[in-house]
Amino acid sequence: MRVPGCHINDHQMRLYMKLKQTNPVSVAAAKAGISMASAYRINADPSLPSQRKKPRERRRPDPLAEIFETEIVPLLEAAPGLRAVAIFEELRRRHPDLDPGVRRTLERRIRAWRARFGPDQEVIFRQVHEPGRLGLSDFTDMGDLAVTVAGAPLDHRLYHFRLIWSGFEHAHVILGGESYVALAEGLQNALWAVGGAPIEHRSDSLSAAFRNLDADARADLTTRYDALCEHYGMVPTRNNRGVAHENGSIESSHGHLKAAVRDALLLRGACDFDDLATYRQFIDEIVARKNRRNGARIDSERAVLQPLPHARTSDYEEVIVTVTSTSSFTLRKVFYTVPSRLIGHRLRVRLYDDRLDLFIGGTRLMTLQRGRSADHATHAHVVDYRHVIHSLRRKPMALLKLVYRNQLFPREAYRQTFERLLEAVGERAACKQAVELLSMAHERACEAELNELLADGLAAGRLPDMAALRLRFAPDPAALPEVVVELTPLADYDALLMGEAA
Repeated sequence: MRVPGCHINDHQMRLYMKLKQTNPVSVAAAKAGISMASAYRINADPSLPSQRKKPRERRRPDPLAEIFETEIVPLLEAAPGLRAVAIFEELRRRHPDLDPGVRRTLERRIRAWRARFGPDQEVIFRQVHEPGRLGLSDFTDMGDLAVTVAGAPLDHRLYHFRLIWSGFEHAHVILGGESYVALAEGLQNALWAVGGAPIEHRSDSLSAAFRNLDADARADLTTRYDALCEHYGMVPTRNNRGVAHENGSIESSHGHLKAAVRDALLLRGACDFDDLATYRQFIDEIVARKNRRNGARIDSERAVLQPLPHARTSDYEEVIVTVTSTSSFTLRKVFYTVPSRLIGHRLRVRLYDDRLDLFIGGTRLMTLQRGRSADHATHAHVVDYRHVIHSLRRKPMALLKLVYRNQLFPREAYRQTFERLLEAVGERAACKQAVELLSMAHERACEAELNELLADGLAAGRLPDMAALRLRFAPDPAALPEVVVELTPLADYDALLMGEAA
């Protein structure tokens, strides 16, 4: 029996109409679960309940009736990309008495109008991918994660590589901007990590790397990129500039990777790392966990990848520089010091993302940390006081107006001590003592320990006691090895010569 208060639905009515053909009205109504009164009403009007429903009518006046067609539609037609919130603010300016609560109504009305009369939108075409066919490269900025190394903010990006079929990923920390060097190093690391190369490699046109380059430099960069892909047997392709969704299979992966890094930092409880190597290991562990989830597909795709060549190709830029009389050279608006014995020599510099390798002829001399200008207008300085301290000892007053004076001090306590000495003992004595402190740190290999003593002195308001420091870091006579030389009798040499003659 029908429960009072419940409406008859289409199913009950169809059931009643079918049962009525072979049963009396009372029996058909009982079997359909309706009353006799309802049965007679159905006999009088056989239309279904859903067909008798009246359309829902507006319960209050339309607040946009007078302005939608006359004001809103012209705005939408003149500027199709205009946001609904901007149109709402303009209407509030034109009609101060407009109720603020109509904003959602306006947004729904605009959305419905655009569905009927709006411009065509770009269509994304899903693709069928083959294993071993396509690898993607891109860079993503990590500045919003506030990562620090030894307390200093780390301005960096991640080079991100992905095999589109299996989902294999590789990430490499990049300290500079998007460049060929960063791409070459990151791409080769990824290919050797997976153990093969795809048939095609796609990038985002290296738009950031091309920026501010002249036509010759752009052609050279394109040639090097094509040669890099040829070395690994890959076909280089590029998506259209400014069309990010053409690289969508890695663009969307950026967000997942950054979210995983952010979660790992929160679980770690700190965003500071002891050094860059520790942070890079942290990123590698996160990417490795993501790859383990796709382990079976990665193994399947690895089997159809192209074999790797016998060796990597160059992932650096090579530049020739001349060491000037300042025991330095300038490269890419960065001033680098080198040992003074190299003054006047032409050096071959291999420029990597995070370092410089210096060569004279075919001999590798040393590695310097790569510096970068903060604003691309002023020069940066990468200074090692050990390179110039021997000359500075002979000319200590040169420290006073030295261009790179603040960068010369290896640690903060040395710089603060020099400033305190300038206030207390004057320029000449301050320069002499500061240079002696640097010389002591170099010659006695006590830079860190001396820095702690200077920091303690600064906290206590004391100036450094040079005599006590000389005594503390002087060589300990008791620790010097005792060398005893026993002279061989000359007769032994005569016997040796006679034996050779015989």
